[in-house]
Amino acid sequence: MANTAQARKRARQATAARAHNASLRSRFRTAIKAVRSAVAAGDQDAARALFNASQKTIDSIADKNIVHKNTAARYKSRLSAAIKGMSAA
Repeated sequence: MANTAQARKRARQATAARAHNASLRSRFRTAIKAVRSAVAAGDQDAARALFNASQKTIDSIADKNIVHKNTAARYKSRLSAAIKGMSAA
């Protein structure tokens, strides 16, 4: 346990930040799952609409360094490729 007032305050702040970051990470994963489920259902129009909406969420979470920018770009690229692959199939 923290012994100084400064360390106690940092422990409190770290707990709050961890909870906030966890909720953002959850929103990130939920946005990805929504697009993937639309792709799995075969609904290309819904998948495109969800993808466009989720891009903003993914980018904002990457800007806050909750996930790395390259990780966000990779997810967006793979989701986009999955949607484009639906029309070919």
